[in-house]
Amino acid sequence: MGKTILHRLFGVGRIPERLRPILDAEGLQVWDEGIGGWISMKNFKAPGKRFYRRMTGFTGFLAVTRKRVLAFVYGKPIINVPLDHANFKEMSFNLISDKRFDVGFESSLFHKDWSGRIDVRFHTDKARQFASVLGSGFKTSPRV
Repeated sequence: MGKTILHRLFGVGRIPERLRPILDAEGLQVWDEGIGGWISMKNFKAPGKRFYRRMTGFTGFLAVTRKRVLAFVYGKPIINVPLDHANFKEMSFNLISDKRFDVGFESSLFHKDWSGRIDVRFHTDKARQFASVLGSGFKTSPRV
C-alpha cells in the first residue's frame, strides 16, 4: 500500500512538526503517515449536521503512543483518545487484512450532543503492527 498522491505531491498527512516531539516524549510505538482511507458515518447527528449514511475519503496519519491513539485527517484530529480514558474500551479495533485496520466507535462516547456510529478505515502497510499494539483484549477479526 503506497502513500497517497496528496502526500507524495504536497506532504498532506504528515505528523505536524509541533506534535512530533510530544508524541516522541509519550513513547511513540507505531505510526504511519500519508495513508489513505475512509470515514463512514451511520445515523450521525451533531449540532448542524445530520447524515443517514456518509462516506468520505481522506489522507492522514495514525499513531499509537504508550499514552494515546491519535489520528489526523487532512490536518485535523479525528481520533485523540488516551489509553486510560473511561470510554477507550468501548472502541473497536479490527484487523481486516494485512493492509487495512479499522477503528470504530459510537460518537456519543466523546461528545454528549452527538449520536451515530463512526468507523475509520485506514489503508496501511502497518495494519498488523497497529493490531498487535491495540488488539490485545479488543475486537480483532483477521478477515481477508
